[in-house]
Amino acid sequence: MVSARNARLILSTLVLGGSILLAPAAASAQTLEKIKARGSVACGVNPSLLGFSSRDAQGNWTGFDIDLCRALAAAIFNDPSKVVFTPLGTAERLQALQADKIDVLSRNTTWTFAREAALKLNFAAVTYYDGQGFLVRRDKNTTSALELDGASVCVQKGTTSELNLADYFRTNNIKYQLIALPDADQAVKAYDEGKCTVLTSDTSQLFAERLRLKSPDDHIVLPEIISKEPLGPYVRSGDNQWLSIVKWTHYAMINAEELGVGKQTIDEALKSDKPDVKRLVGTADNYGEQLGLTNDWAVRIIRHVGNYGEVFERNVGTGSQLAIPRGINSLWSNGGIQYAPPIR
Repeated sequence: MVSARNARLILSTLVLGGSILLAPAAASAQTLEKIKARGSVACGVNPSLLGFSSRDAQGNWTGFDIDLCRALAAAIFNDPSKVVFTPLGTAERLQALQADKIDVLSRNTTWTFAREAALKLNFAAVTYYDGQGFLVRRDKNTTSALELDGASVCVQKGTTSELNLADYFRTNNIKYQLIALPDADQAVKAYDEGKCTVLTSDTSQLFAERLRLKSPDDHIVLPEIISKEPLGPYVRSGDNQWLSIVKWTHYAMINAEELGVGKQTIDEALKSDKPDVKRLVGTADNYGEQLGLTNDWAVRIIRHVGNYGEVFERNVGTGSQLAIPRGINSLWSNGGIQYAPPIR
């Protein structure tokens, strides 16, 4: 007879997007305690995606997704450096989370039904609203994806991008040659060497990959967005406390931007009499304690990492190398759809 303990460890196998993934039993509700005992947050990230997750010559990690990991460390330890980053390829990212090798996956990963329902993972919050697009050579004078009939398209194998590509071309009765490569590096290399005429991926990734090409200015991202790609962090299911900490870390940064509270104004905010600000910074009520953190948890995040707008602009915004317009990732009050529930 299988013991109850062993039964919880039995894994079922599921094929999803060309990769064999394992659906584990639910996580126990002790992630925060394990993190505190370890002294660091274990964060799975992209090995190399400029603006989102990359290392400099000294090995220091920077990027939009990196900053979420640092925000979690700031909230828990009041020290954004207490993170262990684990670079993960596309095929291994979800398995690493399932196998408890990381606490959180912050790696340009799309929120999908199957990943939650079948794989028993929880998506915490949409940190970046994205959509799949196309990168083409400027001298082809292509202005629309509808002009890509007969194109050869490089795509990373086993991703939602491969499925979206097939759906889009079939729906629009456009013929194409699929060139599916094992990883993003190989897809970009094949495109740069002229082995395909189009590179497709999430638009944010295309802006980053364009800068890696031999002549970045010779390439453009077409205007079409052919899919919904809500990106953000995943955690294992079964630990509601940790899920709440991850999602409210993001929401705290959104609320901070909306309230005008940033790295330069956090000390002023601590003196504020505004109810919304007081709840955010912990001078009213005990919201941090309800999460298992200190009541100044959001202050730690903002002081060390910044609000959402500050994180966006320095990593991927118009003042960065990627120069991505804020667009739909603007606050809901400024024409976008980034929206956080209130802290109350």
